Amino acid sequence: MLSKEEVAVAAAVVARGARVLLVQRRVTEGTLAWQFPAGKIEPGETPEEAAVRETQEETGLRVAPKKSLGCRVHPLTGREIHYIACRSVGGEAAVASAGEVADTVWATLGELPQYVPYGLFEPVQRYLDAVLPA
Repeated sequence: MLSKEEVAVAAAVVARGARVLLVQRRVTEGTLAWQFPAGKIEPGETPEEAAVRETQEETGLRVAPKKSLGCRVHPLTGREIHYIACRSVGGEAAVASAGEVADTVWATLGELPQYVPYGLFEPVQRYLDAVLPA
């Protein structure tokens, strides 16, 4: 079995209107409770494909990838995370995988610190600053 450091994860940054989609994990990783829809990249899958699949599995929302926002080792989980900007192409976000997700929220830029108090990956923050109204 791979250690968590060896399992790359893709996260979907889905902005719609003035809000961005966050999911509340059923099981938190340390202080990490709210995050972008995300999950491990399966063998043979690109980060973009994983972000699309995980968003639909977790929330029921269908998305399409727009562009990669970068990659880092997450400071709280130690996992390699690929951030993919996505656009909504159908459906409504809700809890689709009750075993993994406790809740979903469309947060405004101003609300993000209450959900993600430790701050966002800088390229993700710059992207959201550019696409969401303040």
